[in-house]
Amino acid sequence: MLKYKLRKQSLIVWLGLVVCLLTACSNEQVNAGNSKESANFLKADKQDVQQWQEMKFGLFIHWGPVSLKGTEIGWSRGGQRWGRNDKSTGSIPVEIYDNLYKQFNPVKFDADEWIRTAKDAGMKYLVFTSKHHDGFSMFDSKQTDYKISNSPFKRDVVKELAYACHKAGLKLGYYYSPVDWYHPDYRTKNHSRYIKFMHGQLREICSNYGKIDIIWFDGLGGKPEDWDSENLFKMIRRLQPHVIINNRAGLPADHDTPEQRIGKFQNDRPWETCMTICRQWAWKPNDQMKSLKQCIDTLVRVVGGDGNLLFNVGPMPDGRIELRQVERLNEMGSWLEKYGQSIYATRGGPFKTGGWGASTFRGNTVYIHVLNWREDTLTLPPIPKKIIASSVMSGGTVTVKQTQRAIEISVPKSYRQDIDTIIVLELNGPASTISPRGLLSSSLTAEKKARASNVFQKNAGYNASKAVDNDPATRWATDSGTQQAWLEVDLGKPITFNRTKIDEEYDRVQEYELQCRDDNRWKTFARGTKLGHDYSKQFEPVTGRYIRLNILKATDGPTICEFQLFEPKK
Repeated sequence: MLKYKLRKQSLIVWLGLVVCLLTACSNEQVNAGNSKESANFLKADKQDVQQWQEMKFGLFIHWGPVSLKGTEIGWSRGGQRWGRNDKSTGSIPVEIYDNLYKQFNPVKFDADEWIRTAKDAGMKYLVFTSKHHDGFSMFDSKQTDYKISNSPFKRDVVKELAYACHKAGLKLGYYYSPVDWYHPDYRTKNHSRYIKFMHGQLREICSNYGKIDIIWFDGLGGKPEDWDSENLFKMIRRLQPHVIINNRAGLPADHDTPEQRIGKFQNDRPWETCMTICRQWAWKPNDQMKSLKQCIDTLVRVVGGDGNLLFNVGPMPDGRIELRQVERLNEMGSWLEKYGQSIYATRGGPFKTGGWGASTFRGNTVYIHVLNWREDTLTLPPIPKKIIASSVMSGGTVTVKQTQRAIEISVPKSYRQDIDTIIVLELNGPASTISPRGLLSSSLTAEKKARASNVFQKNAGYNASKAVDNDPATRWATDSGTQQAWLEVDLGKPITFNRTKIDEEYDRVQEYELQCRDDNRWKTFARGTKLGHDYSKQFEPVTGRYIRLNILKATDGPTICEFQLFEPKK
């Protein structure tokens, strides 16, 4: 009997151990599953990202009651900007800015008309500002009274845009700013209450307006815990499983977002340049608008760098997009009707973007976009594929000479296009197998040591070396308000040169001089006024090692993409 009891107890213990082991294994599987599930929420499905990349061109819209003032959205609001170290403040007092919505009645707003404008421009998706840093909601949120449905207009703009996009087959996205300088709990000891509010608003956006393709955050950096981003992403992707999310909520998410500049060539991670058609994001009377050449140039360089372009307009206080902006977008659409084959559903490369232009490809076909004919012959680096056919997309003749050392392309002047001459090359195999390659630079400054008097917010991403790296997508930038600055290059040894090429963003430089250092003194050998994009100047030969671009007068912080010097032609 004692033996039986012992055997029974041993059996019970053994069974208990088995149960514990199985439970542990089960818990490990659950935890592993939860971990996998959590990781899946951080990234969109590859197929969804690819479909977004193939669209290439989208419409960004910044709009709100601030359009009544014609100043920048969010940033022109006075008061403390919580979460920022600087003490800057906007031009409109808080008590005025925060009450603009009481006068906001955009009776000429027509969502169908906006969507028609986007489609006529050749755009494939739209992203609209549901809430900017000023905290005003352009939708009928149950989380706040500071919203469009409490204005004299009363209508839910987000709802009407969603309906119009779905009806027209245009992909739909919403911008949402986690930053909120209006909310009383934002960046205070009660910030957790703000996070709850923010998650609640995004739950409304993702639940109440049908299918959403893009959520576009604008968090000014920050950490994931600032917004409880992992839980936020989980919620968003549960409600909108095919959504694409950008990198501005503390997590890398699905794509990068260079702002007001063309991103660098990057084909290992998706990216999207966001840029304004004028200078300001929100509507501004008589704002300077980009020419058609500048617009197409931007689109081509972005796509050639393997990115998307999100191009912004700011509607007027009455709800209409300014007629001149509509006309410019229509011109872009007309161009895309003819040449969109070289843009949509392509990848950037196999030649990296440069001052000359950009390239795109699909399958065995490469499109060479010559935006600037600097010489009669464009010389590209060699590729490990044979060119079996060539043509000019707009008509005419082209001569292509391929050797082991280079590819030489020439088009008679009568067949060149002022905006973009597109040469089509057919290869004997897929271009995707060719590693991207840049043009060899003959500039004496390429990759040389450089320093500057001022660098934007002391950010290494904008230091002097960016002006001599032979990459027009990078830039040396200076702080806002800077009106004088210098950029100095060490050529390594005394070299003779007689030409310069300078690529300036924003056309801010009004007066400059070029100097060479001799016996610790700077001597001026050339002067000029405005620079701008693709500026060039020739002068008497100069020999020197230390060269300085001295900006004597600028309307605001000078920004130089490339500063190049060249030897005299033999």
